[in-house]
Amino acid sequence: MTALPASPLWSVPKTYDLELSVSSSLPRRCAPLVVSLVIGGVAAAGCGASGTADDGREPIPGHTPQPEVRPSPENNGFPSAATTGVRPGSPLKKVGEVTVMKPGAVVENLEVHGKLNIKADNVTVRNVRVIGEGDWSIIQAEGASGAVVEDCEISGDGVVKAQWGVLNQGGDITVRRANIHTVSNSVGTDHGLIEDSYMHDFKEYPGDHVTGPQINGSPQKGLTLTIRHNTILNQIAQTSAISIYQDFSRAHDVLIERNLLGGGGYAIYGGAGKFGTPTDIRIIGNVFTRRLFPKGGFWGPLTYFDTKGKGNRFEGNVWETTGEPVAP
Repeated sequence: MTALPASPLWSVPKTYDLELSVSSSLPRRCAPLVVSLVIGGVAAAGCGASGTADDGREPIPGHTPQPEVRPSPENNGFPSAATTGVRPGSPLKKVGEVTVMKPGAVVENLEVHGKLNIKADNVTVRNVRVIGEGDWSIIQAEGASGAVVEDCEISGDGVVKAQWGVLNQGGDITVRRANIHTVSNSVGTDHGLIEDSYMHDFKEYPGDHVTGPQINGSPQKGLTLTIRHNTILNQIAQTSAISIYQDFSRAHDVLIERNLLGGGGYAIYGGAGKFGTPTDIRIIGNVFTRRLFPKGGFWGPLTYFDTKGKGNRFEGNVWETTGEPVAP
């Protein structure tokens, strides 16, 4: 395992202040202050609103509740543009930024220009396109829990920085069948479920560390994180497809299984760090691709994985074209 550097390099702020605003980049007709949220079949009003690590990750130069299964002609059955994102043919209403304050709200069939802020429990965001800017496109804020983000396209516009596709500062969260692109980091959460999603065509801005799903420490008590059956391809030659870090606390209870992974400096950062030995980090049955870089990531497939941690497993992982085992 590579030795840890003494000085920190980068961090993610733990909290953000949400300010009321409407995106100025939209025509007035596309930026109403009030949007319709479907809650249990009844329309209700919602108001439009609007660091340092210790692991050496230096940049390298250079709607239906149960939708039918869509075919996956690409990626040998792994998620692709054909199986993720907004349902084909769906009409979407253009709005400005949205903040959800009502528990159990269902937000669907929108094209949001700006941030989508979840500040209530058990909110579902379904069949929505979010073109975000600033620190995130979608956030589940501190104190909220139970968000489900499914069948969504989440991105920046490629000009104004959008750092996070989905950022979770609250409790449990599910991200499912999302098409996430043109952001610096796809999903930031220490717990929840990320599955059947397609993360690709990342965007690097000066000073960025570019990652797919990123974990910054321990899950909340009683929770775990599962990253299952996603396609995560970071075409940029720095940071990762998946990163488990110890920015704030010891990493533990992460399952990474049956994903198609490639790119970044290393395809996976495996959780070792300053807060102690990571445990129950299970990286199982994934397919690593050389499509982007000959070593999987620019430097290789895996780093900062501690083989001695209790419950840590790296097994059944293979190279895409040959089926040969990937060594930890």
